[in-house]
Amino acid sequence: MEKIVFVKSDIRHYVKTVISEKIEKLKNFIEFTLEASRDIKKTPKYDSMREEMQEEIYQMQRQLGALNDLKRNMSKVLNTSTEKIQLGSLVITNKARFYISVSLGEFFFEGDRFYAISPESPMAKKMMGMKSGDAFTLNNIHQEIVEVI
Repeated sequence: MEKIVFVKSDIRHYVKTVISEKIEKLKNFIEFTLEASRDIKKTPKYDSMREEMQEEIYQMQRQLGALNDLKRNMSKVLNTSTEKIQLGSLVITNKARFYISVSLGEFFFEGDRFYAISPESPMAKKMMGMKSGDAFTLNNIHQEIVEVI
């Protein structure tokens, strides 16, 4: 079986790009919703419609804040190669590929499935300090660490 080579800096760049794109989309949607709320004509349902739009804008602004936090946290993620799992490690197990960085969840990079997980997640906490060849069990799922990049 041929070994797949992953370039961590490319994956890191991809995650940062995904976050930036989500921020831009959300900013555009907030602006669109703000403009739409200004264009609502006085009708019997004017107040309730405007109130609903304000609530939607508030929720989007909270999401934007969370995305900006992810972007800030990504700047703390190291891009150096290590033997033991830590913040910035790319961990290949016999079941999945984890990028210990920010809580972005599942993503696909060059056709391969990865999970960007926060160092505060139960999975990352379980793996911290481990190295290639170690094994662990979480939620009754046994995994062996194949490689740490």
